[in-house]
Amino acid sequence: MARSVTAGTPAKDGVKKKSKTNKKWTLLVLPFIILSFLFSYFPLHGWIYAFYDYKPPLSLSQCDFVGLQWFRMLFGNKTQVAQMIQVMKNTFAMSLLGIATSILPMLFAIFLNEIKCKWFKSVVQTLTTLPNFISWVLVYSVAFCLFSNTGMLNTVLQNLGVIDAPMQILDSDSHTWLMMLAWSTWKGLGWNSIMYLASITSIDPELYEAARVDGANRFQLMRHITFPELLPTYFVLLMMSVANFLNNGMDQYYVFQNSFNKEHIQVLDLYVYNIGMTGSSLSLATAISMLKSIISVTLLVIVNVISKKTRGESII
Repeated sequence: MARSVTAGTPAKDGVKKKSKTNKKWTLLVLPFIILSFLFSYFPLHGWIYAFYDYKPPLSLSQCDFVGLQWFRMLFGNKTQVAQMIQVMKNTFAMSLLGIATSILPMLFAIFLNEIKCKWFKSVVQTLTTLPNFISWVLVYSVAFCLFSNTGMLNTVLQNLGVIDAPMQILDSDSHTWLMMLAWSTWKGLGWNSIMYLASITSIDPELYEAARVDGANRFQLMRHITFPELLPTYFVLLMMSVANFLNNGMDQYYVFQNSFNKEHIQVLDLYVYNIGMTGSSLSLATAISMLKSIISVTLLVIVNVISKKTRGESII
């Protein structure tokens, strides 16, 4: 008599094990999905304010439904159009400057990786990464102490007789874009280079050994091996920067803005805040923010299609 088989077949056991693994990973990812929904998707219901003439602290049911009035105002009011043109000019300038200097973290990571003294390399990496964890409020406090009319720089130069009157560095509208770029580069250079440093560790060491056998020096190794191997990472981050072209953030520009530089420092995110909070027009601010989000998603889709056609890989 044939024995009855109690154990499952290997195929069924493999399916059950795979199902358990999938459930485990799903449970691990679930908290992050919930957080993404709560902080990224759930607030989108606030877009409804763009279709009402909202006046706080009234409830939405007590406000008038105006349809597309705020959207038409963006393109129909000459004063509003002039403001939007200047704001978009600032936004485009800062985004283009950011994209133009996006290669700096990669170059910094390449040169930092060539430092052979481990303790000095760690010190440099730590000192360049720490500014990322300093709030923009503290950054402005440091800038004010150093570069204000009564700051250390002007005081020292006046005491030495180099200048007669204090230089207007913070209270000036000249070179505003370049100053903002300099502060953001100082703050994010070390942090943005971490991903490139991680990518360098994944490069096959045999490539370097083979190149050294052929007589390549350190600069040739960087140029012909390290740099090309980091280009895929750079292009992915570059495409993400293009997709976030209109998202410059607000913190940096908010703390550095004043009556002197407001014309050239007001990017789109800061403009939305100023319109909504100080201009008491939450509905108009919501309409602008809504258009910005739609344009950003459109840019992301376009960049993804271009990436798939040119590189054979998509970012989403």
